[in-house]
Amino acid sequence: MNRHDSAGRRDEGRIKGIEERTFAALPPAHGTGFAQTWWARAWLTALEDGAMDGEQVRAGRRFARAGSVGAVTVRPGRITAVVRSRDRTPHRADVLLDTLSDAQWDRFLDLTAERAGHMAALLDREMPPDLVEDADAAGVHLLPGLGDLEAECDCGAWDHCGHTAAVCYQVARLLDQDPFVLLLLRGRAERVLLDGLQDRGAGTPAASASAEPRAEGVDAAEAYAAGDILPALPAAPALPPEPGGPPALDTDTPPPPGVEPAALEHLAARTAAAAHLLLAQALREPPGPCADAGRLSAGQDAVRLATGAVGGHTRAYRLAAVAGRLAAGSGRSREQLASAVRAWQHGGAAALSVWEEEWAVEGDALARARAALETAWEDDERPALRARANRWTVVGEACQLRWGRDGRWWPYRKEGGRWIPAGDAAADPATALAAARSDGEEAPSPTETPSRLAGSSPAQASSPAEVPPAVTP
Repeated sequence: MNRHDSAGRRDEGRIKGIEERTFAALPPAHGTGFAQTWWARAWLTALEDGAMDGEQVRAGRRFARAGSVGAVTVRPGRITAVVRSRDRTPHRADVLLDTLSDAQWDRFLDLTAERAGHMAALLDREMPPDLVEDADAAGVHLLPGLGDLEAECDCGAWDHCGHTAAVCYQVARLLDQDPFVLLLLRGRAERVLLDGLQDRGAGTPAASASAEPRAEGVDAAEAYAAGDILPALPAAPALPPEPGGPPALDTDTPPPPGVEPAALEHLAARTAAAAHLLLAQALREPPGPCADAGRLSAGQDAVRLATGAVGGHTRAYRLAAVAGRLAAGSGRSREQLASAVRAWQHGGAAALSVWEEEWAVEGDALARARAALETAWEDDERPALRARANRWTVVGEACQLRWGRDGRWWPYRKEGGRWIPAGDAAADPATALAAARSDGEEAPSPTETPSRLAGSSPAQASSPAEVPPAVTP
């Protein structure tokens, strides 16, 4: 039996003020460390020194860096998140840590209340080192030590695997922002802690002992500590899973002269998709790529409209006619248009430019690109790359990084002998390469998009104009 299930661990259902917090998935970590504060570094030290397999820890760091960790839920004694492996298989991963007893919490609150600066630091989202040291001396261990972080994962690993290690790296980023995450994991929510400190007379760390009348207004620390005065905001409305479909226009009534029902139906679908995108942006959901249609060339705008044609709202018998007109308007064949749509789905006009253009990287731009590649990986993780123009190909793998003129890296993967976009752009080349190496994709698969637009098999649908760059040492 896991020691977290033993009598030594208090029943979570009886913890005073039990609360759980769920943090939205964080974006991929760029070429910087995961822990910026001393307490977050101590958290990672407990993981890295306590794990039995260092390779699993490094795999977890790669998962976290690539953005493979979903929403993180923290509650007393347990952290839970879903982590996707390289093959996009989801795994539930839990990290467990003993909670403190009531007696230990009383000692911690007494220590914190002794010095007003301790509470002020906590309210500023800081963890004073002397408070941690005093707590350790009193037998209250806030930070985990060697072997304190236990792992549970549905992948079946008996010790820390890449999934649980990824959760730990993600939690280090949360700890950087808010040390109360650690205190909640140890058993007490922020509101309960602040109430306990106020009961001990430490609720107003900046209050003066002077008998002089107080100035009008509220002390900043008091206002921060009393944040629950305002009611919580209502939950945001849910984003519909997809845009609404336009009505069918294939009626027995002949259309008026000059009106093409297929084109009108397609434009209605694109309008619904644009409204869905605006709602996604308002709700701060991850929206798809958006471009200002007023600044697009005719060829770019044709690709933008064709992107809507593969969104599921243009009927198959209408799609062929729409695709043919858009291909002719963009100066491409239908197969080339299908590949251009694939690029557009990953980043709009910027992604289309990266797919179409090969340009020489020179001077300061080349220095910046090389610096980014040098710092993106640990020395033992850096892949071997061969470069041509703005394209870096991984030696021995069907993966490629393309550098855009805006300084972002775009992942590409070779399929059917052609280089195709494999994901969205990233500022960090390691994040982009992780997307290129992944077997799954968020955008429509190469089987779906080209075949629907080009009316051909997936192998035939790749763009004949896209020539894989010949790499040179």
